[in-house]
Amino acid sequence: MNQSNNILPMLEHQFSELLSMINMYRSRASCAVNEMQLLTAWSVGAYVSSKLHMEQWGSKVVTLFAEYMKTNAPEQKGFSRRNIYNMVLFYEEYSEPTFLSTLQSYLPSSLVQPATALIQRSNNEVQPKAAEFVQLETAQKAQSANIPMPQILQHTSFTNHVTILNRCKTVEERLFYILYANRERLKTKELERCISNDTYTSLLGSKHNLSKGLLQTYPNSPTLFKDTAFIDFLGLPQKHSEKKLRNGLVQHMKQFILELGKDFLFVDQEYQLQVGASVFKADLLFFHRGLQALVAVELKRRKFRPADLGQLEFYLEVLDRDVKRSNENPSIGIILCPEADKTVVEYAMSRSLSPTMVAEYKRQLIPKDKMQTLLQEYCELAQLEKYKNDTF
Repeated sequence: MNQSNNILPMLEHQFSELLSMINMYRSRASCAVNEMQLLTAWSVGAYVSSKLHMEQWGSKVVTLFAEYMKTNAPEQKGFSRRNIYNMVLFYEEYSEPTFLSTLQSYLPSSLVQPATALIQRSNNEVQPKAAEFVQLETAQKAQSANIPMPQILQHTSFTNHVTILNRCKTVEERLFYILYANRERLKTKELERCISNDTYTSLLGSKHNLSKGLLQTYPNSPTLFKDTAFIDFLGLPQKHSEKKLRNGLVQHMKQFILELGKDFLFVDQEYQLQVGASVFKADLLFFHRGLQALVAVELKRRKFRPADLGQLEFYLEVLDRDVKRSNENPSIGIILCPEADKTVVEYAMSRSLSPTMVAEYKRQLIPKDKMQTLLQEYCELAQLEKYKNDTF
């Protein structure tokens, strides 16, 4: 017999609190480790950069140092010649006046200020080992003669930073992916795919595809839902059926979830909705953890038509009446189609009071001059989420 079934409700609540406590401290420990790794990379990068710029070192000396580390400190991983140059790149690019001034434009001063590891901790927290104190002291001394590391860089890992620095050219794009990688907890391969699929422009795209009802019910929706989804992993031919599209997405649900966002949980395909004597089927049904709401996705293999919106709104009404739980928020609907006329979508969305949107599964770029305003809005919302979740 499963012992968990015999747990009293009061004990289950207490166990849940204890689990939350464990997860909180594990998260803090992970953040502390990441901070130390970044401070080390920043300090090493600053030191080597100064030697290279003063022509005291050349590429051969860097190779010798990598070999020295391998021989004298084999337990210290991550100091290959290539990775040392990555540390130099990390320091030089993020210490550029252009990057720092951009941070000041978009972020609160607390995240632009130097990142310093906390040495003094409460008695209830585990104290770091002596070696960690030495590492911190060395890193801080090295930093004192150079530009200190901004706190915003702690939002993601060093390997993610290397990917961002090598694949993103503009400062605004780099800032966006630092915040996005943190919000979605992206691993490096997942981040690479997001960059390849230009999440920067698709997520910060025009709001013409969001209904009035969606913006009113979920003000943060512009930074949560993309206007473009990339399904190249399906290998679909130009002419394909909605059934083949749906089955392909179900078979590759992990990749599709990454396209939508990691807060989406898959519920079912062709989810049955019974109204009176009739049965209707929603193509794909998800649950969004962040919004605590059901999300119905209707697939179309043709261009968006205003009539599609009526069908989706009907499904949302059924979900809210018969499926949604009392503690959940109003259901959301997404029409996913290969093409949508912007003007037609805008007209259709302007009077829709249901939380709906239209997304395309092909690339859709937006004018560069709109990106600064959109990035500012994203940064502000990202900071609200950060403080709410108490992640760092």
